[in-house]
Amino acid sequence: MSKPILQLKDASIYQGENLILSNVNVEINKGEFVYLIGKTGTGKSSFMKTLYGDLPLTKGEGHIVDYNLKSLQEKDIPFLRRKLGVVFQDFKLLIDRTINDNLLFVLKATGWKDKTKMDTRVEEVLTKVDMKTKGFKFPHELSGGEQQRVAIARALLNNPELILADEPTGNLDPQTSLEVMEVLNEINKNGNTILMATHDYALLLKYPSKTLKCDENKVFEVVQRKN
Repeated sequence: MSKPILQLKDASIYQGENLILSNVNVEINKGEFVYLIGKTGTGKSSFMKTLYGDLPLTKGEGHIVDYNLKSLQEKDIPFLRRKLGVVFQDFKLLIDRTINDNLLFVLKATGWKDKTKMDTRVEEVLTKVDMKTKGFKFPHELSGGEQQRVAIARALLNNPELILADEPTGNLDPQTSLEVMEVLNEINKNGNTILMATHDYALLLKYPSKTLKCDENKVFEVVQRKN
């Protein structure tokens, strides 16, 4: 039995002095697609931030892609993030450079040196999200859905063991949201593990999968009723 990619045991998540989530017990295994749902302000973002090292885990146990969140140090965080792909709601693309240069920037920052290999990798990930022909464009020349596809491509650059998608469809219209979900689903079918925070319940109905819910300082699995 393989080790879970993410495991939290009796973990409490704080933002500063404030307790956001208590007694969190979560396990995600390789290849799963897991939703994280809950109203605004119930702790979804704090949960995600703890996973990629933005908030420290001070109470309980936490392991993610072979890193111990409890003993995680500042110097470990860049290495942790190389094993994670993070997709944000607001894309976070660098507006002063082309899509190709956005992706090359990430590769350089994570230690890639060989220009030919870098160019090949950029082409590979853009092909996966159906954006291969748009690499010369600047972010402002793309639609919101296209920018989010690029953000997903960026998250795939270093072959992450886990993709954390924080409200990736939050700024998109319903049709574009479905298109982005198709991309994420395809990536999941290829073996990437995905944890996606969302408040778009229509997506859950259309693409049912394991679901965790944040509510009243707790995280629990929601058992979806079969029709």
